[in-house]
Amino acid sequence: MTNGARDVLLRRALASDAEAAAAVWLRSFAAALPGVVRPRSDDEVRAYFRHVLVPARDTWLAEAAGGAVTGVMVLEGEELEQLYLAPEWRGRGIGDRFVALAKERSPGGLTLWTFQVNGPAHRFYERHGFTAVEWTDGAGNEEREPDVRYVWRP
Repeated sequence: MTNGARDVLLRRALASDAEAAAAVWLRSFAAALPGVVRPRSDDEVRAYFRHVLVPARDTWLAEAAGGAVTGVMVLEGEELEQLYLAPEWRGRGIGDRFVALAKERSPGGLTLWTFQVNGPAHRFYERHGFTAVEWTDGAGNEEREPDVRYVWRP
């Protein structure tokens, strides 16, 4: 196994990648947000990746040598909809590369939502020039978890 982000390829997700992308999402969500209750089952998450995210969104994967999927990023216009890394791959620069790619693909700016309890995500996005602009009580998300909207403008 390789150690750094330079040994990882960022590429568009194919239909055949949906299961591996969902597996990264599930593992990452469980590790990063253990107190957040998911409203969808693992099978529903997999179906969402298979039927919506991979075929209909701008979905990207981080792939390590040997083909292991280590991260997933989903863009929908100017929204950075998903950015999740396999827990053992955090802190290696892959998230930095994903954000750079997102900014390249949406040079006019980006928005995203993250949960208020996700302090590491707040620090990560703020380090990349995002600014918190809105806080909610969570009534607008499926998890009913308080969240915060971040915006990046060039």
